Amino acid sequence: MNARMPALTRCFEAAGFSDVRTLLSSGNVVFTSRSSPLAALERRAEKAMQSELGRSFGTFVRPARYLQALIESEPFAPFDLPPGAKRVVTFLHGPDHQALELPITRDGASILKVSGSEVLCAYVPGPKGPAFMRLLERTFGVGITTRTLETVRRCASA
Repeated sequence: MNARMPALTRCFEAAGFSDVRTLLSSGNVVFTSRSSPLAALERRAEKAMQSELGRSFGTFVRPARYLQALIESEPFAPFDLPPGAKRVVTFLHGPDHQALELPITRDGASILKVSGSEVLCAYVPGPKGPAFMRLLERTFGVGITTRTLETVRRCASA
């Protein structure tokens, strides 16, 4: 169950973040904060959600300049993707240290690259539904969040 965006905005404001606004309706929050470790910002946001909403959601913080650099690197350029493939970025809480033999492919979805705490994946929408999410969760667990490349682009420029 997702939080309503105005309530989510109030949570982040209550946590002391400024210039808070939500982007799209998928839980993306853009804010300004004094420089702090990302994990500390995540805990602060989660604590505020628990206090204000009575529940918390997994939080992944990335600076806008970090997302901008990711977009500018054209991360999917090296891959020969099929027409109509959707490009997605999965965010992890920390670097993944598994020795994975890539690509990992299943039902039209492929994990293409793991770079630090980001995973590049592509999928072709099909009748089996979100096969790429099952593939990602089997590989990295459920403590992840995934956004389309277009959503990452919008967050980076917000």
